[in-house]
Amino acid sequence: MNNLLLLVALPLITAFLLPLMNRVSPALAKLAGPLVLAVTSILGISLWAGMEQPIAIQLGGFLPPMGITFYADQLSMLFAVAASLGTLLLWPDETNHPVRQASLALILAAAGTGLALSGDLFNIYVFYELVAVASYGLIASKSTPAVMAATLRYLVISAFGAALILAGIALVYQATGSLNLAQLARLAPGYLYNLQGLSAFVLILIGVGVKAELFPVNTWVPEVYATAPARVSALLAGVVSKLALLVVVKLLVLVFQQPEARMIMLVLGILGLLSGELAAWRATDYKRMLAFSSIGQLGTIFIAFSVPGEAGVFAGLALTLHHLLLKPALFMLARRWGGSLANLPGAGKKSPLAAGLFILLALSLIGVPPLPGFWAKLLVLVNLAGQGQFLYYLGGLAILFGAALEANYLFRVASGLYSEQPRAVAPQPHKTKDLLVASLLSVVLVAGALFVSPLADRLHGVASEATDVQAYISRVQPVRLSPAVAVGVQP
Repeated sequence: MNNLLLLVALPLITAFLLPLMNRVSPALAKLAGPLVLAVTSILGISLWAGMEQPIAIQLGGFLPPMGITFYADQLSMLFAVAASLGTLLLWPDETNHPVRQASLALILAAAGTGLALSGDLFNIYVFYELVAVASYGLIASKSTPAVMAATLRYLVISAFGAALILAGIALVYQATGSLNLAQLARLAPGYLYNLQGLSAFVLILIGVGVKAELFPVNTWVPEVYATAPARVSALLAGVVSKLALLVVVKLLVLVFQQPEARMIMLVLGILGLLSGELAAWRATDYKRMLAFSSIGQLGTIFIAFSVPGEAGVFAGLALTLHHLLLKPALFMLARRWGGSLANLPGAGKKSPLAAGLFILLALSLIGVPPLPGFWAKLLVLVNLAGQGQFLYYLGGLAILFGAALEANYLFRVASGLYSEQPRAVAPQPHKTKDLLVASLLSVVLVAGALFVSPLADRLHGVASEATDVQAYISRVQPVRLSPAVAVGVQP
C-alpha cells in the first residue's frame, strides 16, 4: 500500500478495531490509538521531509474524473501532519467512554488527513463530513445539559453548512461536468468565472466556514468551546478549523480566482475579526474569551488569504501556523485554571510556569516583536497595503483595531494572575500533562521566533508551489485533454 494511503488507512482501521481490542486487552486498546498516531505522524513527517516534488495518486488506476485523486504537495502534507500530530498531542482524556472517544479521535485524524490530500470536491465533502461526525461525538463526551445543548446547536449549524456545500458542488458540476480539482482548474476560466461560479463559491465558502469559524455561521463557537472538554476545544480551534481553511485556499487558488470571490472573503473576514474581538473584550469567562478571540483570529486569517497570489497564501500560512500553535496552548491553560476568570487572581504565584506561558502566548497573540505573531501580522499588513484598494486598507485597519482590543483584554487577564486576591484554585495533579503540552507548543513558538528567516523561506516555498496551478494540472493529468473530451460536456 502506498505510504500516503497509510496515513489515512491506519488510524481509520484502528478506530474500528478498538472496541474488539478492548474486549481482548483494555491496556492494549488504551495504547493503540496514541501509538498509531505516533506512527502516522512520523511517517507523514518523513514523507514531507523527503518530498522532492508533489505526488499525485489515482486510486484504482482510473484517470480523472472517474477515479479518486490524492495529491500531496508541501501544503497538503503540512496540514496532513498537523491533523495526526495535533490529535496525538491533544488526545482526549476527559471522558467516561475512553474507547469510544479514542475511536472518534482516530476517525478525526484519518478524515483530516484525507481532507488535506483529496484532489476532488466529492471526496473533500466526504472527509469533511467524517470530521464533523467525529467532532460531534468528541464534543458530547460530557453528557451535561449545557454540553448537549451546545452539541445540538453545532449539529444543526453544521447540517446547514453541509447542505450549502452540496448545493455549491452541484452548481460546479452542472457548469463543468467534473469535480476533479485539476480539471476544474482547466475549465474554470470558461465555465466558472461568472455569476453561477461565484454563487457556487459563496455557498461552499459559507458551508465550509462553519468549521472555519467564519462570520456569520460561527454562532456555535462560544457555547461549544466554553462547555466542551478543554482538549476537544483545542482540537476544534487548532486542527479542525485549519482543515476547513485548507479547503477554501485550494478552491481560491485552483478554481475561483475571480476578484469578486476574494472581496467576499475579505468582507466576511473583516466582520468576523471585529465581531469576535469585540465579544472577547466583553467576555467574563476565560474559555468564552478564548472562543471569541479564536473567531477574531480566524477572521484575520481569512483577510490574509484574500490577498491574491503567492503573497496571500504566504501571509495566510504564517498566521495559520501561529494560531495552530498558540490557541491549543491557551486552551490547555484554561483547564488548569478551571476555565473561569474568577479563578485567576493569585494564580501566577501558585503556578508561575503556567502564568509565564500565558504571558508569552498573549504577547505573541497581540503581535509584540520579536515573537512570531508580530512577523505574521506585519506580513499581512504589508500585503494589504500593497493592494492599493479601499477594502484592503480597511482590512489592515481592522487588524490594528483587533490587536488593540486583544492587548486590552489579555492585559486584564495577565494582571489578574498576579493579583493579591486569594481566590485562585490550586492546580490539580492530573492537569500537569496539560501544562506539558502548553509548554511544548510554547517552545515551538519561541523556536519560530529564533529561526524566523529560514522558516519564512520554507513557507515561501510552500506558497510558491501551492499557487503553481499549471504544475498541479500537469501532475494530476499529464496528458492534456480538451474540455469536451475530458469531462464529456459541450462548450
